[in-house]
Amino acid sequence: MDRIDSSLIALRRILRATELYGRRIKQTTGVTAAQFRALQIIAEKDDATAKEIALRMRVSQATVTSLVDKLVAEGLVLREKSEQDRRQINIHLTGKGRRTVAEAPDPLQQRFVRKFSAMEDWEQAMLVSSLERVAAMLDAEDMDASPVLDTGDIKHAPDQ
Repeated sequence: MDRIDSSLIALRRILRATELYGRRIKQTTGVTAAQFRALQIIAEKDDATAKEIALRMRVSQATVTSLVDKLVAEGLVLREKSEQDRRQINIHLTGKGRRTVAEAPDPLQQRFVRKFSAMEDWEQAMLVSSLERVAAMLDAEDMDASPVLDTGDIKHAPDQ
């Protein structure tokens, strides 16, 4: 097998792993991987603003608004006006949201983070450089993407 085939097979395995994880998280929790990541961010300190979630996920606030709308509709989160700043809306987990986070399978990106963190600094730098190069080869270096390992489109707002 030549290097081209080997590299394409490795890419396909990565895509397949993220696809399978996305299906598993959806079957287990009823939410997408991107929605689950938003739940995790909210759960870290019991509430968050759309701006905080957008910054952490590296997506627009419009995308987060769409994600949160779906989480509200599923009864997983609530929006409440801040008592300190009435212009600010805080997003809180409901009991159902807490259970969803607690009962979810080990997120794929957390497995990646654990294994990536265990690598030597030079290995991390080499891997990041290689992945950025692959993204550039696929003309994907400017695509809006968050650090959520999922094959689905996280852009839900029509203006994006």
